[in-house]
Amino acid sequence: MTHYEELPAELSRRMERDLAERTPSPYAFDEKNALRRDPNPHDAATVWRPAFIRDADKILNCPYYNRYSDKTQVFSLYKNDDITRRSLHVQLVSRIARTIGRALGLNQELIETIALGHDIGHTPFGHTGERFLDELYCSHTGLHFAHNIHSVRVLDEIFPLNLCLQTLDGIAAHNGELELGEYRPAPLPDFDAFDERMRACRQDTGNVSKLVPSTLEGCVVRISDIIAYLGKDRHDAEKSKALAGMTFEDTGIGTINAEIVNNLMVNLIENSYLRPYIRLDERHFAALKAAKQDNYNLIYRSEKVQNADDTIRRMMSELYEKLLSDLHAGRQSSPVFRHHIAYLEAPYYAKHRRIPYRETERNLIVTDYIASMTDDYFIDLYGFLFPDSSLRLSYIGYFDGGNS
Repeated sequence: MTHYEELPAELSRRMERDLAERTPSPYAFDEKNALRRDPNPHDAATVWRPAFIRDADKILNCPYYNRYSDKTQVFSLYKNDDITRRSLHVQLVSRIARTIGRALGLNQELIETIALGHDIGHTPFGHTGERFLDELYCSHTGLHFAHNIHSVRVLDEIFPLNLCLQTLDGIAAHNGELELGEYRPAPLPDFDAFDERMRACRQDTGNVSKLVPSTLEGCVVRISDIIAYLGKDRHDAEKSKALAGMTFEDTGIGTINAEIVNNLMVNLIENSYLRPYIRLDERHFAALKAAKQDNYNLIYRSEKVQNADDTIRRMMSELYEKLLSDLHAGRQSSPVFRHHIAYLEAPYYAKHRRIPYRETERNLIVTDYIASMTDDYFIDLYGFLFPDSSLRLSYIGYFDGGNS
């Protein structure tokens, strides 16, 4: 039997009064305090286009935003129109976070902007691709790759969009794989402090887990990332037929997506309203952790989800070494020059960059390129560069056994 929690009546009445009076939370981020690297007049906030609305527009028009549509959320290699791709996940995070932010009187434009950009640096094939790319990059440089840190690189360096510090910080600190019962914003004075945090994360992935957003809005997006995927991944598992016959335990927040989203949002709003933190009570936080562990046991670590991992790892390794070799040899005919470097050195992008892109360290160029690929592009590029290889990735078609 489904169960949907509701806010206490007294709190609902108070929230109705505050919303009617448009009273913001005293802890909402004030856009007047937004910081940009380059305070140029073109990016100045206006009455009709405030700072974070401008940031959202920049992210939506970033070339890599379009690539969300063909990047794995959890289930790779399924031709199934009902399975979530990275693009839908980003929209779900934004919708959940904005709903929470509205209820709490926070800055909804900042919330939306962080949510739209939070996964733009993600690799093909989801966290599997992220893990393998980190291994390759680290083996060559001693530095690390993490999708949230790379999302900042995409929006701040690959495409120098001059986004606000608070936007970039929320994106960097969104890591939805690391849940907390309570999120309190961590002060971030300026871009120098932010850049040092990004360097520390590239040097040691342990520092990624220490990141906490500097705004309550960033904290809302971080917990919304978990809320968005926890039940939706179960829905996708059912639609893919990957987990036929498996059942999930009701840890106290429900077992289906609608229950999980509703009950976590209600509890979070009840425990965070007009407070300087974002919090779940102990029962709901324990239930969230148990439900997430259930997902790991039944979905993320299942053989059907991981069955192509070894092939993806080997293909990515061969691609990495081939592209790096092409860079060292200066093979201008290579896709890394024609499809990646030439693309990023187009005049519109080049004029905003501090140094020419081709002067970037070569391993970082290869990492940038692979991270930017969609699943389909990765598969086609490998086939183009290695036509005689026995390694291949095959989709489960619409009428194959797994989908029919």
